[in-house]
Amino acid sequence: ESKKIKKAEIQAGDIFVQGGSPGHAVMVLDVCTDDNGRKAFLLGQGFMPAQQFHVLKNPLHEDDPWYYVDELTYPLQTPEYTFEKGSLKRPECMQ
Repeated sequence: ESKKIKKAEIQAGDIFVQGGSPGHAVMVLDVCTDDNGRKAFLLGQGFMPAQQFHVLKNPLHEDDPWYYVDELTYPLQTPEYTFEKGSLKRPECMQ
């Protein structure tokens, strides 16, 4: 169980979930804010076949894996999946 959250509320442990077949989820691993208040987050995933959990690259920033909240638009593009508006959720155990 999880509930939708706004991007400004993002925190480590939140997930982007895409239902369907195949569905997919990526997890927010860390969140930071710079001195100017700009918030960024890292995403991670496991994948098939038997791929180890790893930090995702940000397709918008070749040398920077951080995703920036002020750049977050939907659909959110990750290297393998696209996540639609409403896909950012917080697991019930974190609420």
